[in-house]
Amino acid sequence: MSAYLLTGAAGFIGARLAEFLLQDGHEVFGVDNLSQAYDVRMKEYRLTRLQQNPDFHFLREDITEKGLIAQLQTELPPVEAVINLAAIAGVRASTKDPWSYLYTNTLGTLNMLEFCARAGVKKFILASTSSLYGNEGKPPHAETAPTDHPLAPYAASKKGAEAFGYAYHHLYGIDVTVLRYFTVYGPAGRPDMVMFRFCQWIAEGRPVLVTGDGEQSRGFTYVDDIARGTLLALRPVGYDVFNLGGHQVITINQLIHMLEERLGKKAQVEYIPMHPADVLENVADVSKARRVLGWQPQVSLEEGVDRLVAWYLQERAWVKDVETP
Repeated sequence: MSAYLLTGAAGFIGARLAEFLLQDGHEVFGVDNLSQAYDVRMKEYRLTRLQQNPDFHFLREDITEKGLIAQLQTELPPVEAVINLAAIAGVRASTKDPWSYLYTNTLGTLNMLEFCARAGVKKFILASTSSLYGNEGKPPHAETAPTDHPLAPYAASKKGAEAFGYAYHHLYGIDVTVLRYFTVYGPAGRPDMVMFRFCQWIAEGRPVLVTGDGEQSRGFTYVDDIARGTLLALRPVGYDVFNLGGHQVITINQLIHMLEERLGKKAQVEYIPMHPADVLENVADVSKARRVLGWQPQVSLEEGVDRLVAWYLQERAWVKDVETP
């Protein structure tokens, strides 16, 4: 059994990854500040499930605090790796409060890298984002595509985090894997993301707000497949970047139709102008992850949407009231 430090443990991907690590017999030290970047009830729901396992240890702390570095050195046993999934996400929201993105996504990453350097932790995984690719190049985006022109503070904050990762790899020999996640979905997902919002809005008969004409495309990957890929990324790579996700591509209009069929309700669609930070296509070239990490998604879009809708209907008594910005 190994011990892992997992930041963002109450987050969507973080909580599922923690479950996978615990199922494999590992000990997980989860850090999360339970920020209200989105409805905190979602984080509390995930965290409650994790805390039923005695091998999960929760620290309600903020990775932006420099003092956490020394605290972790004092309170934690030696850990096999730091998996840094703590982040404030969301392209549009980052235009309203860019400072919180800089603090959590960039400074927070720096603090966790500094902990690795001081504590002698040799492996670091950084959750980055497909938003780095912006509108440059033609999808599907490979890891070699340009990332120097972020369209929003969110992408810029993750670009800074990646740069710190390379610097600490160079200076201290930390083995760093950067994972650029594409659109991830599944039960207990982020309520600010399209799958959750559309499912709730259609189920509850609320207007379904679609930016643009709905013909923009997105590549979706089920959260379990993302968690498996993150575990595979624990292997030594030196410093390397991998796309993870976005392997099944549909338009937003097609997604709405899928949800209508499963919920047995017609969506009340309202089309609104696109945001300047939006992109028309967000599609991944994941051939490198397949080749180097041996990653292969197992859950089809049809099965994944079935699971999401089933979870929503099961938890409907409370998730119908979760805020969906």
